[in-house]
Amino acid sequence: MAISHLSVKVGSTGKAGPHAAYVARDGKYADRLEKGERLEATEAGNMPAWAQANPQEFWQAADRHERSNGTTYREFEIALPRELAAADRLSLVREFVAQELGDRHAYQFAIHCPTAVDGKEQPHAHVMFSERQRDGIERDPDQYFKRYNAKAPEKGGAKKGWGEHAGQTRSKAERAADLKALRQRWETTCNAALERAGHAERIDLRSNAERGISLLPERKMRPSEWRTRRAEVIEFRQARAELSKAVPDVAAEIINLEQRRREAERPKGADRPGHAVSTSRFNVKKRQEAQRREAERREAEAVAKEQARIDRARLAARPIEEQIKAHEYQQKRFAIPRQERLLRIRDQARARLERRKRAEKDAWAREPQPPTGLLASFKQKAYEQARSAHRREIKTKEALTAQATKLANRLSELAQSHLCMGWAYGRLKAAEPELTARIEAHRAAERAKQDEARRQQAKLTRGKGRSR
Repeated sequence: MAISHLSVKVGSTGKAGPHAAYVARDGKYADRLEKGERLEATEAGNMPAWAQANPQEFWQAADRHERSNGTTYREFEIALPRELAAADRLSLVREFVAQELGDRHAYQFAIHCPTAVDGKEQPHAHVMFSERQRDGIERDPDQYFKRYNAKAPEKGGAKKGWGEHAGQTRSKAERAADLKALRQRWETTCNAALERAGHAERIDLRSNAERGISLLPERKMRPSEWRTRRAEVIEFRQARAELSKAVPDVAAEIINLEQRRREAERPKGADRPGHAVSTSRFNVKKRQEAQRREAERREAEAVAKEQARIDRARLAARPIEEQIKAHEYQQKRFAIPRQERLLRIRDQARARLERRKRAEKDAWAREPQPPTGLLASFKQKAYEQARSAHRREIKTKEALTAQATKLANRLSELAQSHLCMGWAYGRLKAAEPELTARIEAHRAAERAKQDEARRQQAKLTRGKGRSR
């Protein structure tokens, strides 16, 4: 079976000129022809008079004059049968372009022929076209891409819309049906070309499920991903081909293996009358094993508690200075991980704050400008709507920035050493209440002694003053 692929892509404003250069292998893309790729054909048609000599001017004008959120082109990306000769492939592309676009849309296409994974050629076509419809009215580049004027077409731009339902609002399901119909038309056209050329191969654009094939499709990969994982994918495909030869119906084999696994897991003698008794004994053994593990866990917990009690008793017998050092050591063990965790979260919050600030700055840069010129009054309503939407966006961005600032500041406060140590002291007080109580009593006694010493010193100072 011949290779089949057809996808439809859309280009936004600013993308048409660079993509046209990519399709025609012009400019920086010309070096691809020096790496073994072949440019079989390139052609353009239905261009306005000012772009017939150089189609690149048409796409550059579309980038300049289409509205900022508009589309400048659509593209068919089509895999061509390698079974056809180069001339037959060119005829096939021309036939499909005439069928789908006719004389209604300006277009440009090219046929690329790089080397495939298997070392053979991989011909494919890029057909990019404008959705602007040709109506026989000559327009300059500035007018061509303006809004269509239904009452006076000669005063507005070319009407926009492509396909059978041009200009209509289509649901997602309807667009999917349109794409499926387009792929079916390509399949019919391509298979007719293969038949005319005397080849038995055909393409089939239905999914594996629709064709009754249990093979799962591979995930689509970007070119950069393909370059890094090429050897891995080739090895996988070879292994899958060998598996399909050894096991023609993989799904049925999986079901069979699953059934055999369940049978192997069934207890011996399950079909005998005494199976209920053996199952009961099996369940008793499982309960006994669970009870044994639970008893071991409880015993280990009891041993750990007893060891902790002994350690506390030993520590209580030591001088109070050593008890204070042990307490401070445990306090740091609790405080340091918490502080490190809070610092990591704070750094993440600060990074998020920087992103929010950049987003707010970018939003301010997109502030709509008031209309000027002769049509300013007609554009005033659209400007006010855009300004209102921009204000709502700015308000949302500012609220998010304020929220991120508040979070980052709060985390910075919580990550301070004295707060972390205070948190650790409270946790240690709950875990070791007796040790903490002894240390607090010792510190209270020390403070009382210091206060008494200061009072005695003050009395002596006052007595010396009176004697003088």
